[in-house]
Parts: sequence; structure tokens; C-alpha cells
Amino acid sequence: MRVTAWVRGHVQGVGFRWWTRARALELGLVGSASNLRDGRVEVNAEGPEEACRALVAALRSGATPGRVDSVVERWSRARGGLTGFAER
Repeated sequence: MRVTAWVRGHVQGVGFRWWTRARALELGLVGSASNLRDGRVEVNAEGPEEACRALVAALRSGATPGRVDSVVERWSRARGGLTGFAER
């Protein structure tokens, strides 16, 4: 499964992408977390559906660095070809 999540709030310059990478790797996911020009962070993660859902729940948990105001998600089939979890 693949989830793309757009996270809005105070999520740049606070260690959010590093935190997201650590949670994703703990869950066995591959993908990336990238800063967007409008201040959001885009998270792309692939792996078992349960692990992807756990990552989205972690993004909404209130335990992240900074402040998350909203998370918008899109689900699709995994595309494959990814290794590791990159911060961009």
C-alpha cells in the first residue's frame, strides 16, 4: 500500500522530517518526507497497510516536533522501487 500525506502546521525547521523518517523506519516503511514551498511537508510511504495507517496516526498524534494543524491523505497501490526513507 502507498499513502501520501500532506501535513500542514509548523512542521518545517523543527525536526519533523527526521522524526517522520524515524517512525517510518520503525514501522518498516520506505519512502520520503519532503518540505514543500508552501510550508507543508509531503510524506510518501509504502509498505503494509497496517504500518502505513500507523504512520498516519503518528502524524496526527500530537507527539510530533512542531505543531500539526492538519493531515490530508491519499491512498493508492504501492509503486515499488523505493529503498530506505529519505528526508528531502
